[in-house]
Amino acid sequence: MSILEIVIFSLVKILVLVTVMLLTVSYLVYFERRISAWAQNRLGPNRVGWEGVLQPFADVFKLLLKEDIVPTAANKPIHALAPILALFVAFTTYAVIPFGPNATIFGYNVPLVVADVNIGILYVLALTSLGVYAITFAGWSSGSKYSLLGGIRSSAQMISYEISMGFSIGGVLLLSSSLRPEAIVAGQAGWMWNAIVQPIGFITFLVSAFAETNRLPFDLPEAEPELVGGFHTEYSSMKFAGFFLAEYANMIVAAGLIVTLYLGGWQFPYLETFGLSQTWYVIISVLTFISKEILVLFFFLWVRWSLPRFRYDQLMNLGWKVMFPLSLINIIWVAALIMIFKI
Repeated sequence: MSILEIVIFSLVKILVLVTVMLLTVSYLVYFERRISAWAQNRLGPNRVGWEGVLQPFADVFKLLLKEDIVPTAANKPIHALAPILALFVAFTTYAVIPFGPNATIFGYNVPLVVADVNIGILYVLALTSLGVYAITFAGWSSGSKYSLLGGIRSSAQMISYEISMGFSIGGVLLLSSSLRPEAIVAGQAGWMWNAIVQPIGFITFLVSAFAETNRLPFDLPEAEPELVGGFHTEYSSMKFAGFFLAEYANMIVAAGLIVTLYLGGWQFPYLETFGLSQTWYVIISVLTFISKEILVLFFFLWVRWSLPRFRYDQLMNLGWKVMFPLSLINIIWVAALIMIFKI
């Protein structure tokens, strides 16, 4: 393909990805409320549209009409930058996650990933590490002790669990011998999913993903009983919506990473042996990826309404005394598998 054609296909993929993510984030909020209602024997939103399906649009409209209040003591440029940074990190991280095999479109071989780069995993780790700055900036710039405490909690929590997350990914990289997400997916053909080969790494990564996305039982940075609302206490209108959208977008990214790194990515076991045409192979592969991601997202929502919030000392003990040692054990386990079975 020429440079112009590559640019056109890339822009189309970016447009599709951003549109799908925005719609998914909106309806993830809706399903969060419906699943919480189901878990607590309530009805949930069911007034705006059939069964409440238009509720996300009503929520956005309400937030657009709210007054944007900035505290007098706030550092206004940083206060405005924080939600933008949170959204930037959430939406750009997904660029390297492949959601299907290469497809033939108008005679061109097009990879179903926005950016097929050889250092994709390093790109993910670099961007996710920036996420802590958004919350820390929000807490510090608000001029509120509650926001500041929420930002400090978040920085300590995310740094602690990023370590175990990084070591958990180390086992995946050892098996695949590549930093390219497409190669990691290819190495999980059949039932050789990393969740089966290295279950300890899968569990530590999954728990760390909950902590990195500030989801219950790890939502200490925004614990309302003692911090009012934590780092976003002094935010309103669309700035608050920015943090809200970023949290759910981060859930989508975390689910996509879990599927890619541990659940075989877009691969349906032994699908290539069914003798399907290239078109049907691509369609089923993409639907497989979407189905896996939906199941992981449902698990995220289910856990939130099933477990109570940890105390902060429990959070730190789990991160440093349980997750970190387990992630090291996982690397030793994978290295032993490679040496013994020559994987």
